[in-house]
Amino acid sequence: MYKSTRQLGKTKEISSSLAIIKGMAEDGGLFVCDKLPSVELASLGSFSYHQLAKKIIGLLLDDFSEAEVNEVITSAYDDKFDTSEIVKLVSNKDCYFLELFHGQTLAFKDMALSILPLLLTKAKIKNGISGKTIVLTATSGDTGSAALSGFHKQKDIDVIVFYPNSGVSWIQEQQMLSFQGKNSHVIALEGNFDDAQRLVKQAFHDDRLTHYSLSSANSINIGRLIPQVVYYFYGYLELVRKNQIKFGEQINVVVPTGNFGNILAGYMAKKMGVPIKKLICASNVNNVLTDFFREGLYDRNRPFIKTSSPSMDILISSNLERLLYYISGCNASKVRTLMDQLSTTGMYQIDSAMRANLTDFYGDYATEIEMEEAIREVYQKDNYVIDTHTAVAKAVYKKYCQETSDKTKTIITATAHPFKFPKTVGKALGIKEQAKTDKEWIQLLASKTGIAIPKILHHLDGEKEQTLWLAKDSYQNLEKLLGDIDEKN
Repeated sequence: MYKSTRQLGKTKEISSSLAIIKGMAEDGGLFVCDKLPSVELASLGSFSYHQLAKKIIGLLLDDFSEAEVNEVITSAYDDKFDTSEIVKLVSNKDCYFLELFHGQTLAFKDMALSILPLLLTKAKIKNGISGKTIVLTATSGDTGSAALSGFHKQKDIDVIVFYPNSGVSWIQEQQMLSFQGKNSHVIALEGNFDDAQRLVKQAFHDDRLTHYSLSSANSINIGRLIPQVVYYFYGYLELVRKNQIKFGEQINVVVPTGNFGNILAGYMAKKMGVPIKKLICASNVNNVLTDFFREGLYDRNRPFIKTSSPSMDILISSNLERLLYYISGCNASKVRTLMDQLSTTGMYQIDSAMRANLTDFYGDYATEIEMEEAIREVYQKDNYVIDTHTAVAKAVYKKYCQETSDKTKTIITATAHPFKFPKTVGKALGIKEQAKTDKEWIQLLASKTGIAIPKILHHLDGEKEQTLWLAKDSYQNLEKLLGDIDEKN
């Protein structure tokens, strides 16, 4: 059963299927499970990724039958990934990269957004909900295309994706725009990801919009977060199977982080039984999370900086609210107070008791220069190419090792294919040839590194038409769009 991180008074619990449908709680909180199930790792030693996903997701979705979970996983991962393993663990000289980018949009978001649409459809049936559901999604780069890809064949579901204009890579934008259709709406906002996310959250809290059936594909939706827990189990088990560690031996995990969903899934995996020593939170120069883990202070009152790792250009990390709930001893009243402070002042300071529960984490950030150096160093040492977000994680891991001298085996989550950011990666690798477009940079990278160009990138032909909303008018435009969609029913 699930409850809101801000629930006051008598505890109100709902089923996992209803939590997936709602996306967010009516009180503005996020749905959480108080008591995460424990898992005996040794019993999973021979499990494939499909089998592992069925096991872990089945434990966390209390009102889905085993047959329903099996059907969802089989359909989600059947021929939609370019590798039979779904996820690959690649060994390098000083760490392991867990490749999460083998799905249809070449980013880790595919791992969950191949599943969420199927869960939402089944959840509606379970709860006797018919008619149109409108999925609102804010994206800083990769969530948008993954959501559009996942939902585009689902009946009675429309998807609206908001992304920051000039705040994503060309490839990320073209991937999103290529999915526009009868049930898919892609909107560029004059603002940043936080503005897009604020627009989505406002809609969920607006009493005037309660007659619409709204849900979300962002990781604020527990149905999007849960599938991400699986690959932390898989990464650990792969290390065991490769004889790199023994059962019970601890590992570290490094996660490039913006909205805090991916690393929160790692935290949940740890609580369920994966022996993770440190969860290393890697930020770019929008380093609000670094300050939080080092000082217990969350302060979004700072300049927003556009970087070459746009999916991490975020100052309001929504999923951190779930961590606050856990480290406060599931104290919803305390979480509500902190969230009210964030809303009114843009900041909050956690108390000493909560800070004492942050020992599972280490936080630091990487500059643009350090990110580029990481891309270059990994390629020179291991002939392996990483994208800008993974490079932020690698740079932060280097700082962690220098600061702590910790020799624990470490997995870095490789969250996107390097060809999604070809110009930055190419220049970091020292490619001297000049290219005018991202497509030309992809060709250069492929010729220099020998990496095959993924099929999905071959279909990005020319510029797609963009719909642009001015930030000050965005909410009025959203109300109109919801009305237009409703009239089509």
